[in-house]
Amino acid sequence: MRKFAIAGIAALAIAGTTAVYAQHQWFGDRIEMFADHIDLMRHGRLSAEDRAALADAKIAGVHAGLKLTAEQEKLWPPVESAVRDLVKIRIDRAKAREAAAASGNDQAMPDPVTRWRDRAERMAATATALKKVADAADPLYKTLDDGQKRRLAMLMHHHHGEGWRERFQHRFGGDRDRGPDSERL
Repeated sequence: MRKFAIAGIAALAIAGTTAVYAQHQWFGDRIEMFADHIDLMRHGRLSAEDRAALADAKIAGVHAGLKLTAEQEKLWPPVESAVRDLVKIRIDRAKAREAAAASGNDQAMPDPVTRWRDRAERMAATATALKKVADAADPLYKTLDDGQKRRLAMLMHHHHGEGWRERFQHRFGGDRDRGPDSERL
């Protein structure tokens, strides 16, 4: 009887370990992809061309993943255009940061009010571009079936691009737009 109990416990442990390993492996793969992105940004410093190429790949991936019908395909160009406009804003900001860093600007950090105004202007520009994306995507989204909506959610989660980076920097080391020692409101 004791042998059966030990065998049963061992079987449960093995089954449980296998399930946990599968979940851990999935999570580990995501962490590895995240770490690769962080390494590339930290050490590889993406060039403007690299950023543009990655944006093109992400946009093409979302487009391909949706498997749009002929009618839906007609609604895609305004979405892509609006997304590209948003990406351009972010690439231009990255270029400006790189240029400032390369020029060796040793100027004192501006006062908090100036930083808040600058940040507000950047946020307003991003908000305007993001609203254009939402307005362009709305007609297309309304035509998507449940499978397409599910794939879109997965593709967008995987392709947050700048969003995950900003959240990571905010939580673990400052924000590129504000600097690591800037105040919060």
